[in-house]
Amino acid sequence: MTKKLGGRDFALFWAVETLSVFGSSFSVIAVPLMVLHATGSVTQMGLLTGALGVATLVSGFFAGVVADRFDRMRLLIICNVAQAVLFGVVPVVWLFASPIWLLYVVVPLTGAFAMLFRVTYVTVVPRLVDADQLTRANGRLSASFAATQVIGPILAGVVSGRFGASVAIAVDAATFVLASIGLLFVRLRSQPAVEDHSAPAKLSFWAEFSGGARFLWRHPVLRSMLVLLTILIFFWQGLVDVVIFYLKHDLGQPDRTVGYVMAVAAGGTVAGALVVARVRKVIGFGVTWIGSTMLAGLSVAAIALTRSVPGVAVFATLAFACTAVGGICSMSLRQEITPSALLGRVTSAWWTIHFSLGPIGAAVVTASAERFGVALVIGIAGLAYLVISAIGFLTPIRQPHPERLVVDAA
Repeated sequence: MTKKLGGRDFALFWAVETLSVFGSSFSVIAVPLMVLHATGSVTQMGLLTGALGVATLVSGFFAGVVADRFDRMRLLIICNVAQAVLFGVVPVVWLFASPIWLLYVVVPLTGAFAMLFRVTYVTVVPRLVDADQLTRANGRLSASFAATQVIGPILAGVVSGRFGASVAIAVDAATFVLASIGLLFVRLRSQPAVEDHSAPAKLSFWAEFSGGARFLWRHPVLRSMLVLLTILIFFWQGLVDVVIFYLKHDLGQPDRTVGYVMAVAAGGTVAGALVVARVRKVIGFGVTWIGSTMLAGLSVAAIALTRSVPGVAVFATLAFACTAVGGICSMSLRQEITPSALLGRVTSAWWTIHFSLGPIGAAVVTASAERFGVALVIGIAGLAYLVISAIGFLTPIRQPHPERLVVDAA
């Protein structure tokens, strides 16, 4: 008989963060549209995405140390409040003017707080459910988050088209406020016995960050995945902007259609998140991760071969589904094998290294799409996925149960 997933606190956490992610789906659509409407340039979209990536990279260096030093639930609330304030500024200013420079300030700052939130979020989930429920919990969270994005982008497109993109961003700010209030009522389980004896308060930030990086490097599966995913993010970071540009520029579609397509694609994330735990249990970690990456590559490449809106929607959906499967497997494995006291730093090190090529990739991919054409750039990105997944078969990633490996955390 399947054990019940978590209790009241997990359910409340799940609900309020689903609401917050629903709001975030508005800004994911609205911010690129604001830039595109004001400048008409996909390169500007890429530069803003790159600026977001830089902020994510820099904040990631500190996020794990902060998450391991301070009260984690309080940090989550602070991050939500900060993003509410920052996003709330945009629609107020847009009542009087449309300064694009403001987005270059707000978006990176919200990205920094979002990174701190994501790192802390990963450390909190293991204190809401049992260890053997982590893949299921991450799957359920990801599925509900993605489900909100099925309707979120549709509404974002409708709201942006009728009232302006700044109003859509105001919706995001409001959901952050509500999520902050809800988190006040979530209680975490007691902290597990500390397995890491590095006395973080007495070490420099660099020493603490490098402690997480050393743990990743000593684990053969995490090390291999980190290298491959760091290369992959170069191609992935700008792909959403490129797909939006493809729909708007090449296919001549309105904002509402962009919302519909991204909503359908989010349905793929829901599907992937709901099946990942069962798939991993049946065929093992290695085949699940490598296979999902390979299928994602095929789906991305297929987008380059279609000029129909339904075709883009179908292949984007498949790519999102496979990416969800791989991402949930990766995060769950890190949670399963990392000592609790080190989990913030390991997560921070992972995402900082993983996203290191993202800002460059976002700028290069979007600029290349504008210069050489979307189809060529998307096709190259799909090929990169396939090559990376093929390399994965030659590494320890192929193991069915890497969580059973014993690696010294010292």
